[in-house]
Amino acid sequence: MKLKVCGMKYNINEVAQLQPDFLGFIFYRNSPRDFEGKIPELSKTIKKVGVFVDEKVEMIVGKIEVHDLDAIQLHGHETPEVCRLLKSTGKDIIKVFSIKDEFDFRVLQPYEDVIDYFLFDTKGKSPGGNGYTFNWNVLKDYPSTKPYILSGGIGLDELEQLKAFKDCSASNYCYAVDVNSRFEIKPGLKDIDELEKFKHELQH
Repeated sequence: MKLKVCGMKYNINEVAQLQPDFLGFIFYRNSPRDFEGKIPELSKTIKKVGVFVDEKVEMIVGKIEVHDLDAIQLHGHETPEVCRLLKSTGKDIIKVFSIKDEFDFRVLQPYEDVIDYFLFDTKGKSPGGNGYTFNWNVLKDYPSTKPYILSGGIGLDELEQLKAFKDCSASNYCYAVDVNSRFEIKPGLKDIDELEKFKHELQH
């Protein structure tokens, strides 16, 4: 399982030294993790993900060019048509869907051909970073072969649950785990020691 650390803002170089597979940068003014400034030079092995919420395609394309983003994560109500337009940039497209205790997987169908990954997180007050998990058993009914990213309130306390999840059929297409708020000292500032421990445990 690959690791994505999202909501990067402050100690980017220190987190990058842990060699996660993805680093997520949020471009959403209403988020306390809204990223401004310049992303430092990162290892080519780390994919830079830009996170957007119901943003104009032109703005997203601009951020791709400025920051040389590798992937686009769409966290709002973006249509399959918007995904198709962004797919033409040649970047990986991640479409987010929020889950609590149940989910109608039929809503994924129109996106199958225009995205690279689904991301499932917890339905909450804000689009991401709510700090608690959803019922992963829902994913036993996942009808697709499209790889997905598991997100939503995942921290060190969820390691045993994650290991159990990795052993069940629901995780067959789980490509990566996404972490954010549970590893923060404050929004955008990550706890390096806790992240390092989590990454080590996740991969063993």
